[in-house]
Amino acid sequence: MCGIVGAISHRNVTRVLVDGLKRLEYRGYDSAGIAVIEAAGTLARVRRKGKIRELEAALEASPPAGCLGIAHTRWATHGAPSERNAHPHACRDALAVVHNGIIENHESLRASLEAKGYVFESETDTETIVHQISDFMQRGLSLMAAVRETTQLLEGAYAIGVIATSEPKTLIAARQGSPLVVGLGVGEQFIASDIFALVSETQRFVFLEDGDMVALTVDAVSIYDRNGEKIERPVHETGLAADAVERGDYRHYMQKEIHEQPKAITQTLEGRFKDGRVLDSAFGAHAAEVFDRIRQVQIVACGTSYHAGLVARYWLEDIAGIRCDVEVASEFRYRRHVVTEGTLFVTISQSGETADTLAALKEAIRLGYDSTLAICNVPESSMVRGSDFHLMTRAGPEVGVASTKAFTTQLVALLLLVMVLGRRHALCQDRERAIVKELESLSSQVAHALTLEHDIQRWAERFGDKEHALYLGRGPQYPVAMEGALKLKEISYIHAEAYPSGELKHGPLALIDDEMPVVAVAPNDELLEKLKSNLQEVHARGGELYVFAGAGASMDSVPGVKLLRVAETDAVVAPIVFTIPLQMLAYHVALIKGTDVDQPRNLAKSVTVE
Repeated sequence: MCGIVGAISHRNVTRVLVDGLKRLEYRGYDSAGIAVIEAAGTLARVRRKGKIRELEAALEASPPAGCLGIAHTRWATHGAPSERNAHPHACRDALAVVHNGIIENHESLRASLEAKGYVFESETDTETIVHQISDFMQRGLSLMAAVRETTQLLEGAYAIGVIATSEPKTLIAARQGSPLVVGLGVGEQFIASDIFALVSETQRFVFLEDGDMVALTVDAVSIYDRNGEKIERPVHETGLAADAVERGDYRHYMQKEIHEQPKAITQTLEGRFKDGRVLDSAFGAHAAEVFDRIRQVQIVACGTSYHAGLVARYWLEDIAGIRCDVEVASEFRYRRHVVTEGTLFVTISQSGETADTLAALKEAIRLGYDSTLAICNVPESSMVRGSDFHLMTRAGPEVGVASTKAFTTQLVALLLLVMVLGRRHALCQDRERAIVKELESLSSQVAHALTLEHDIQRWAERFGDKEHALYLGRGPQYPVAMEGALKLKEISYIHAEAYPSGELKHGPLALIDDEMPVVAVAPNDELLEKLKSNLQEVHARGGELYVFAGAGASMDSVPGVKLLRVAETDAVVAPIVFTIPLQMLAYHVALIKGTDVDQPRNLAKSVTVE
């Protein structure tokens, strides 16, 4: 969602702040701003609606300069996108705040402050924070003490950065329910929503926990818990290179990330097999003894990660013989659960900071699930730190809002989980070895699927004037169809829905006409003949079919039916391979529609508010 960057240094920090915001663009935003305390002790603040380039243009016209500053990209929650609603928010030109999260009691705080004479310029919940801090400072409190007292009043989630002209050598930050990281430099310190913002400045980071506050000077970082006690947090060093989040020669990050999938899958699998078997130790030092007692799996996730969980349910029940339930995280939290003994609670998230998934994890711990496992791409994330075990997907940075390589590597990681659990139940050793062999050749199968791009590009031209699309699949390919439909709607803004093809007669068939493109996923598996019958129903009613078929599937292109053959693949790994052409179709349709592929409207990469 929103992106925060802050810096205190002996040098001018304006460029550091703007460059940091650029590295956070992938999170999604609708406005941007910066506040710097200049050498004269004045607060310079510049904000703009729109892209960071609009902010840069304003800064070129009147560049602020100072050694202490904060910056922000906003994703609107309270108040429409506008300059006056953009962060940083200020009070009396003496204090500035940036904030990520939602303050649930902002209305009552606002009323109290207005009664004291504070004038609000925006519609945001954030402005209550800056005025409340100012109110405490007017009573004689230091900046640190005023921030602490203010956080005691806040209900909801927040990560904040605060600067004041009265204390020009201190940057204050705090977090509760929203991620915030401290970057450690030499003669300078930083804060940010995630490490991507700062990898060009430092490789050393401290990840703040809920309730933490931190005071940064050029030479020191002091961290305090919610009780005001000074504490230590571990320092993490990252090997992430500054150019790891660059687009290179690709037109968009999404295109780059689609083509990185063979490499990403190889990285996910590296070191996790031995003698044709998946290593229990890949999940953690004591994972084996926990897996011995697991009888059921509960998966919770959001969006694309939820679709990965749905595929895993088919695998767990069919291959491993273990019952699996899958639920959207935002729904899991708000209903009563019957927790069965021996149930493993699995969360899936690219960022590991998805607010609803983190809240579900906390609820699962409260409910007493046997153990918790995180499938995640960010080792230092809140989800990984809060789980008993984890399996990192190792996909590398994913910048495009529409997830691609994170999804396929999540599927690979989940299939590894299926095998370590399955060998304790219904999976025989020969079958495990066969699946491992398929995984070892998976990268080449995905690379082959990428060779279809030119043909898919021609298909995409037929979608340019469409308003709706239908996606069909059966069995584990149904969640893959759901993911394909999600990709299309996310980045092309075409309304798309996915259905199990057997459900056509129960409603969706009414939508079929010659203006409705129907995309079908048709691997050469035991459900192919059933699927072909369903597709005949579409064809008979004038629907235009676009079929991604298995190499050995007995299907052909005919008038009204366009067909591309995907690599011959085993049914188990087919959901991973058949995902690739659906991603490419969505990408090329979006190019034709002229949308913002990497930052589609109204969406954010990391959804850190509920």
